[in-house]
Amino acid sequence: MKRVPALLTVALLAAACGPLTPPASGPTVPLGQALTGQVSQPFGGTWAVEQKSLPAWLTVSPGSGTGRIGLTLTADRAQGTPTAADQRTLSGQVTVTWTEGTQSGKTTWTVTADQYTLTGRVVDAARVQGADVGGGAALRAQSQVGARGVIVKYRSAAAQAVALGRTAPAGTLSDAAQSTTRGTLARLNVPRGALDDLGGRRIRLETPDVEGALLALRSDPNVEYAVPNAILHAQALAAPLVPTDQYAGLQWAYKLLGYGAAWRDMEAGGYTRPVTVAVVDTGVRFDHPDLQGALYGPGEGALDVLTSPSNGDGDGPDTDPTDPNTPTRSSGSHGTHVTGIIAARWGSFAPIAGCPACSTSGVVGAAYKAPVKVLPIRVIDTAGDAEVADVVNAVRYAAGLEITLAGRTYKNPHPAQVINLSLGGDVDAKTAQPMCEAVADATRAGALVVVAAGNGYGTTPYYPAACEGAVAVGAVTLSGASAPVHAPYSNSYPQVMLSAPGGADINRAPTFFNGGKLNDAPYPDEIFSTDWDYVKDQPMYQSYAGTSQAAPQVSALAALLLSKGVTQGRDDTLARLTATATDLGARGRDDAFGYGMINAAAALGAPAVSDALGLRVQGSRGQAFQPALDALGRFTAYLPDDTFQVVGGRDRDGNGIYGETSEPRAERQAALGPANPQVDLGDLTPAP
Repeated sequence: MKRVPALLTVALLAAACGPLTPPASGPTVPLGQALTGQVSQPFGGTWAVEQKSLPAWLTVSPGSGTGRIGLTLTADRAQGTPTAADQRTLSGQVTVTWTEGTQSGKTTWTVTADQYTLTGRVVDAARVQGADVGGGAALRAQSQVGARGVIVKYRSAAAQAVALGRTAPAGTLSDAAQSTTRGTLARLNVPRGALDDLGGRRIRLETPDVEGALLALRSDPNVEYAVPNAILHAQALAAPLVPTDQYAGLQWAYKLLGYGAAWRDMEAGGYTRPVTVAVVDTGVRFDHPDLQGALYGPGEGALDVLTSPSNGDGDGPDTDPTDPNTPTRSSGSHGTHVTGIIAARWGSFAPIAGCPACSTSGVVGAAYKAPVKVLPIRVIDTAGDAEVADVVNAVRYAAGLEITLAGRTYKNPHPAQVINLSLGGDVDAKTAQPMCEAVADATRAGALVVVAAGNGYGTTPYYPAACEGAVAVGAVTLSGASAPVHAPYSNSYPQVMLSAPGGADINRAPTFFNGGKLNDAPYPDEIFSTDWDYVKDQPMYQSYAGTSQAAPQVSALAALLLSKGVTQGRDDTLARLTATATDLGARGRDDAFGYGMINAAAALGAPAVSDALGLRVQGSRGQAFQPALDALGRFTAYLPDDTFQVVGGRDRDGNGIYGETSEPRAERQAALGPANPQVDLGDLTPAP
């Protein structure tokens, strides 16, 4: 983002009062709406800025010195703006420790920075209450929507009285006018009992010939309007489908993606085409009760491609990709976790022997009733490592191509339409070439290869996600605002194509926006799914965060598109995913979000399950804000310098995000900063 030219900065000089003497505090330093400012104080000793005490939005340089204290203050307001965007001015303190001869102490300046202001109003679209429609096809269409006669409004009470068979007050209506009104009704052969006084010069007229009545009545100069007495219907929205499995309330990602509407759509049938999703990972725990019936097992195409003798199960490549126990293993099963996101079964199952505290319903997977099955392929060993050669074999095998392992040839009996790789690494393009060639082979075979973009907290492309033809998936997490935000660990680079919920890194910045609780305590914003306890050797459930958890969200939705028949192959499935994604961050495709976060409800054409009107505000740097709307839909947001996408829209899929693809929306862009400190967007009136 371009910074404001230096001429827009301000020099703010503290009063020169001679050498510092403890205790001391400098005057308040108001940056106003500038990005930078200076503070200066005569001094003869040594000094240093207490960097740890600075607010997150304020940078001070230099950090130390001798003699006169001269500081440059730089405000990054984005680091201090609350999600509610309701803080007009940021305030913080700069503390300098100093030593002069035998004296030492601290001096503190209070620094303030004014925010930039965005105002506007979100208003509902005007609804047409009635319209005068001409003849011909338009009239026939109007009369055929379902009507029980006609409603007529006359231009005067006298004309209404004549129509009802009463005597018009003397001098109020000419004889010719009265004759016209009586003649019109006579030609319609309407008996007097078929007319009802609706008040306000209106009459309800019962007739089976609605079209003829409209034509005749609209030709009467005494008639103000004539409209069909249309049949209205109760407008009940479909209810979102909410699973009742024990830990489903912790699976916030599904709600964020609109699955309450998508699963309701599934209840109506139509998801009939079998789809295979290959999960190329650590293997899986086939004995996890929440995955029963969701997997192709040993002898059905499942495969362990690891050839190294130290791979953890000690038996080389074979048809049993169970994620094995090892003597010292205590961590969970990555492949089991990824698989559960796609295909964990709904409902209860039998109690687990020897584990009275274990859940008997667990979690749910995105596939629900759709005939989606996971084909486990083990390529990651118990140390969490995968060799490039093994990934090559796994991808090719998943797509239905023959591979040879330890002298034996294998061919997948269930070629995968979707291949999920929640793995990758920081290798160069040349080293990654064999994997990219395997991705190309799988793509030519018709498979959609979905790959985690990487958790490197940077901009380095990870492979195989960055391979041409792969669908690199970044992660988003909850923000407390209507729109989610980019997860900081998720790598950003040009090959990132889509985003999906990956959760928050609770080791760095735990958040609890999802509202779920476990054991009566708020649960952090991670992705909850099936797992395995290797210490107790029993099934369990666990949460993780990463692009590994985002990728299977995309794989699951791709499989559902194919199962419903919305799409038929790799290319149109990818096109549908990108076209219906929710644009986040900067407008259009960007390196952090790709084309946006996938939207299951929009992609699958699910029914509306809500109809709320609201606002979302997104900055080009990926932040999201949620200013409050008053009773009239007005908002005032105090924001940092940035370019913002502001959407007033309706939420039809119940995910709390307003104005997504296929939802009514009005979008504006506003650039705020020192040169443009206040913007009024006017009215945002959502339209389909």
